[in-house]
Amino acid sequence: MNPDLWMLLAFAGLLIAGVPVAFSLGLSGAVGILAGLSPAMLATLGTNTYNSIAKYPLIAIPLFILTGLIFERAGVAARLVRFAQALIGPRHGGLALVAVLVCMIMGGMSGSGPADAAAVAMVMLPSMTKAGYPRPFSATLIAASASTAILIPPSVALILYSIVVPGVDLRALFAAGLFPGVLAGLALLVPALLVSRRYGWEGGTPVEGAEHPRVGESFRQALPALFAPVLILGGLRSGLFTPTEAAVVAVAYGTLVGLFLTREMRWRDLWALLGEAAVISGVVMLIIALAGIFAWAGTMLGTFRHLAEWIVGLSDSGPLLLVLIMLAVLVAGMLLDAISIYLIMMPILIPVMQHFGWNPVWFGILLAMNIAIGQFTPPVAVNLMVTTEVAKVRLEQTVGWALLFVAAMASALALVAVFPEIALWLPRVLGYNLG
Repeated sequence: MNPDLWMLLAFAGLLIAGVPVAFSLGLSGAVGILAGLSPAMLATLGTNTYNSIAKYPLIAIPLFILTGLIFERAGVAARLVRFAQALIGPRHGGLALVAVLVCMIMGGMSGSGPADAAAVAMVMLPSMTKAGYPRPFSATLIAASASTAILIPPSVALILYSIVVPGVDLRALFAAGLFPGVLAGLALLVPALLVSRRYGWEGGTPVEGAEHPRVGESFRQALPALFAPVLILGGLRSGLFTPTEAAVVAVAYGTLVGLFLTREMRWRDLWALLGEAAVISGVVMLIIALAGIFAWAGTMLGTFRHLAEWIVGLSDSGPLLLVLIMLAVLVAGMLLDAISIYLIMMPILIPVMQHFGWNPVWFGILLAMNIAIGQFTPPVAVNLMVTTEVAKVRLEQTVGWALLFVAAMASALALVAVFPEIALWLPRVLGYNLG
């Protein structure tokens, strides 16, 4: 049997058997080496795993994960919710609008969808339930809105994309993700407001016993949180620090906010957060490390080249193939996490992207938007699993609402695909390299 086929069948079989993605990648890569190369080449396993994670930009990933945890513990989400409620006031769909806006702002701090979903759900779900929103709807809306964190800078997924795809400027990716991220949030907001008005949720009148903060006071309390994205993006734009250094600055700023401004975090909490971030980062780095074996074996065997040639041979139409690729990534996003998708699919898609001359920054944003949809689409929806746990509802109760928001975000994805300047205009104006 062809060594390529052995490796791919081993990977598929291990996933079906329930083996974690990291070990499926590593073991199937070893199968490919044994089947197509030489048992002696197994000596490269250690080198490949080390080389996969011995990359300076990867330092930003655990740091931004830690940033999200720190801001969550610092009570930032609650302050943002109070400020948004003060601005919007009681109206049909007002709390839905608050949930979307807060998720988008939180995404500009951590770059992690599940972390944002947890923080916002803890604060918003009680208020939304009291205002008449069904808990399955609220959980799904927050999960979908939190998925914009993968687009709005800083984004852990875009950091990894810049490492996997040679020559892509991470600053350009961050800038390119801003408008599509906002567009995705607005796309989710439209059906949320229409449904709220249709069913009369919130009623446009104050909820009895609900607190309605004043704008001035809530703005003062939310100011440290609102300044965080400005600090990160402003520092990147001014050249004051690199994306990796920006992650360090974000951690330091979040620590100062939690310890001395909001005073909702103590030194012993920081130690616990360091441990939690280390565990999460360890899982991410393990996937990246063992994916190095899979990537090396696939490159040496020519597996990725053969698959890319097969994809290109399906059609001469670039738009048609782009649609097929987006559908494939959507299905993958429903089953795998963003990091695994990038590591598995990009070695195959890079030659296809180059063949059709697709801009790598624009293509990266399309992939990120697609993966974002997968974060709240059952059966494996990481954001939705978090919010349903907080809301104490079953995942299957959210399927109908999830499909509504999938259609909404898919429309935003289609707009960015048809009009690439939605993503590319800002990095071009800022003078970043578009590849």
